Amino acid sequence: MDQYLRDLLVIDIETASQEAQLDDLPTDLRDHWLHKSQYMRNEEDLNPDEQFFQRAGLYAEFGKVIVIAVGIFHENEEGQLSLRVKSFSHHDEHRLLKEFREFLIGKFDPETIRLCAHNGKEFDYPYLCRRMLINDLAIPEVLNLTGRKPWEVQHIDTMELWKFGDRRNFTSLNLLTSLFGISSSKNELDGTKINDVYYNEEEGLQRISDYSCGDVIATAQLYLRLNNLPLIPESQITIVNGSAK
Repeated sequence: MDQYLRDLLVIDIETASQEAQLDDLPTDLRDHWLHKSQYMRNEEDLNPDEQFFQRAGLYAEFGKVIVIAVGIFHENEEGQLSLRVKSFSHHDEHRLLKEFREFLIGKFDPETIRLCAHNGKEFDYPYLCRRMLINDLAIPEVLNLTGRKPWEVQHIDTMELWKFGDRRNFTSLNLLTSLFGISSSKNELDGTKINDVYYNEEEGLQRISDYSCGDVIATAQLYLRLNNLPLIPESQITIVNGSAK
């Protein structure tokens, strides 16, 4: 297997607001949101409750992790490059993060494992760390950057790879998958609809879990193309998906 793919764990997280309604937050957090929302761009003229429902999931202080999907490159019995995808999902965030933490610690060597996500350095990695601390869980070594020098950080960001040092623009995973002819889960769902699906659909968590697995596959395929490697055929992609709880 190519050196770029060894000990690489592709991840994607999906988040929602901590509560379905702003008034369901503890009073002190509610007051903090009302203060914060005054300084947010509000071109749609949303009231604080609408802002909370649409945007709180983006902030680790007011949101929670509901799904973590992961993908691992491996070679099948015929020696062909393949991808195995698994998701962790639960309404109980503490249980979800604990399960994911145990997975990281139990399955991977912290000295060699590398994480890969799209916009992971701005969102997925710090969000996971913040929510683990809030849930009184020790941050696993692979995620903990305290005291590390920049060249010691084993985090890969496909958006950063695409920028080639250009810091000016955000480039979505959906745009890059279109450019490289990669199948995308964005046709079924997108990040702006996560909160609505989570709180208003009976099987919403399972649908979001499936969507997150699709994002992991898209990110893994994009990482291959950014390293001038061929895409993995769908027949060599396996999703091992537990039930959403």
